[in-house]
Amino acid sequence: MAKILALDTSTDACSVALLLDGEVREDFRVVPRQHTQLLLPMVSDLLAGAGLKVADLDAIAFGRGPGSFAGIRIATGTAQGLAFAAGLPLLPISTLAAMALQAHQQQGAGRVTAALDARMDEIYACAYRFDNGLPVELMAERVCSPAELTLPEGNWQAVGKGWHYLESMSDAVRGSLAGVEQELYPSAAAMLPIALADWQAGRAVAADQAMPVYLRDEVAWKKKDQQ
Repeated sequence: MAKILALDTSTDACSVALLLDGEVREDFRVVPRQHTQLLLPMVSDLLAGAGLKVADLDAIAFGRGPGSFAGIRIATGTAQGLAFAAGLPLLPISTLAAMALQAHQQQGAGRVTAALDARMDEIYACAYRFDNGLPVELMAERVCSPAELTLPEGNWQAVGKGWHYLESMSDAVRGSLAGVEQELYPSAAAMLPIALADWQAGRAVAADQAMPVYLRDEVAWKKKDQQ
């Protein structure tokens, strides 16, 4: 069984998780604006508790976005730094897919739509079904206004902070939701099943090839923020 470390700092939550001998260990904390200070100590403590060094791992997974620009950069940079130093490959994991998988695991939801607040009255969103316990996209990840969101036909379990815009969404979207849980964050532990499948399928990449996914063009974001 592969030994995989996962990191996520894409939202107010900061989490690290370790897959070791088929078991998952995790340190998950909701700590706004403390990710830079806490992430590496959390990694060190988790590995030390398992009697491992970074070089003992097979790969490192990280939340590649979408989410907070600063948060995604922290996870990406930390994962790249650890991987470069130890000669390890990386596994970039969608934060929305991890949220959907968490809802599937905890609630048994068969169709999940995950959304995060993208600021500026926009959301990041995607919709998933599940195949062999893993999320499968039914629409491309997107950034859009709440009113512009559309979903494939069917009933959906909605998760994530993006759903606080629910009243601004269309009647069709609101009518397709079987339930809404806003207080669900991406977590490193939920990324591990996806990471393991990617590792087994040979989808790991070199550290310098592991890119964050912002969905929104950063230059456009800066310009809009300055208006």
